[in-house]
Amino acid sequence: MKIVAQNRKAFHDYFIEETFEAGMILTGTEVKSLRDGKANLKDSYVIIKDSEAFLLNCHISPYSHGNIMNHDPVRTRKLLLHRKEIMRLQGMAAQKGYSLVPLKIYFKGSHAKVEVGLAKGKRQYEKRESIKKKEADREIERAMKNR
Repeated sequence: MKIVAQNRKAFHDYFIEETFEAGMILTGTEVKSLRDGKANLKDSYVIIKDSEAFLLNCHISPYSHGNIMNHDPVRTRKLLLHRKEIMRLQGMAAQKGYSLVPLKIYFKGSHAKVEVGLAKGKRQYEKRESIKKKEADREIERAMKNR
């Protein structure tokens, strides 16, 4: 499994409660650009409209060796999920405070996949607590390593 892009900020801003794997409908130059690792998930999100899931604001850079038929970098991309999964996600995301966030783009075999997380937003004090916890864990790890 080759990871192309990760949304590290999502783990800082949200509690990820559940993850789903979805395929993406891409053009040829988008796939080539993904293989070069030219993708960015920052500020991207997933919406469900008319029983279909879409990935918005995901930036996939234009392919360097592409011609005039190159793709739009920030176009809306359709996600491939089973109907039951889409209905379940729609019901969960409709609850207050929940949203659908892409976590990473990767290749599984020859297919590009995106991992979508059902996320609940963190408050400012919760973000500070998680940072303190990470720092404390690092200190403990250093102390154990130096023994």
